[in-house]
Amino acid sequence: MSARDFLEKDYYSTLGVAKDAKPEDIKKAYRKLARTYHPDANKGDTAAEDRFKEISEAYDVLSDTKRRAEYDEARSLFGAGGGRFRQPGGTGPAGGPAFDFGDMFGAGGGGLGDVLGGLFGARAGRSPGPRRGADIESQVTLSFTDAVNGVTLPLRMASEQACPTCRGTGGRGGTMPRQCPICLGTGQTSRNQGGFAFAEPCRECRGRGMVVDDPCPDCSGSGRAMGTRTLTVRIPAGVKDGQRIRLKGKGSPGERGGPAGDLNVVVHVTPHPLFGRTGDNLTLTVPVSFAEAALGAEVTVPTLDGGPVTLRLPAGTANGRTFRVRGKGVPRKGGTGTPRGDLLVTVQVSVPTKLGADARSAVEAFRDATAGEDPRAGLLDHRATKGG
Repeated sequence: MSARDFLEKDYYSTLGVAKDAKPEDIKKAYRKLARTYHPDANKGDTAAEDRFKEISEAYDVLSDTKRRAEYDEARSLFGAGGGRFRQPGGTGPAGGPAFDFGDMFGAGGGGLGDVLGGLFGARAGRSPGPRRGADIESQVTLSFTDAVNGVTLPLRMASEQACPTCRGTGGRGGTMPRQCPICLGTGQTSRNQGGFAFAEPCRECRGRGMVVDDPCPDCSGSGRAMGTRTLTVRIPAGVKDGQRIRLKGKGSPGERGGPAGDLNVVVHVTPHPLFGRTGDNLTLTVPVSFAEAALGAEVTVPTLDGGPVTLRLPAGTANGRTFRVRGKGVPRKGGTGTPRGDLLVTVQVSVPTKLGADARSAVEAFRDATAGEDPRAGLLDHRATKGG
């Protein structure tokens, strides 16, 4: 819809309502007419389809309080319909000079097209502006160590790029496209259904806002072609499995000088045979012997990216107890506090499956020496107290 239509069309007459009609009366009139002229009820009837479009257009304006007020004001200022004005070359009202609509809607700026441009999302006759490129997504699989410490790697991907034949214009030989006459370069049209207006991609230009009269034979007028490229991507330290990293300006190129879209990299991390992760802390399970746990010992444990460290176990260490080795975890972001998380070491007492004669005798002697201690005494007392 152009600004000229905004003045020349009588939307009240189209819906059959008075100029002071209440919103509920406008809605009622629209629904009645929409049921009568809806394309689904008039298969193949182009006249009914055109009438339905006029009804929908009228309702889009009159059902919106702001647009209706602007419509009423514009028509009161410039005349209620095309009958008030003559085409250029004739005479105007009361025999005066003809009113030239070209002055009112002139492309030179300052015309009514500038005043009403915001109502329709684009100014009549103005070429569409730059369009941002689409975002694209890629995936990368990292080792556990690279995810913790960060890594720079090449990423080869296939994505849309400017067609090399037409240099992205979509026209044969690089000729420039023209503004879509249906959506006026916005790439969207309004469709009314059930009393609600929906914006959808323009079917004429497929959402581009421009049409190509002589399409490029290689890209069929789209201005895009699939290509491969290799990017050097820096994956920051501490990235997690499933995390998305956004790289601005690394997506599909924009149109008409618009900025490129973004590249979203989804990271997958392979498990480590020894280490796990909880937030910024690494986890490690270390097996120890019964004697080490009971008597105490110094145990050497590995770290992810450095030499081993010595862990001191106090006598009587219980199975499942966790010790903290500070500063041996995942690098932290922001530089606040300690630069890295910790390594959490959980002790797991290892029980031998086979015993030699001497070892068996020693265990039996230990059993006899501790016969008065029952580790399940509290458990049995608890059951008796609860009546179980």
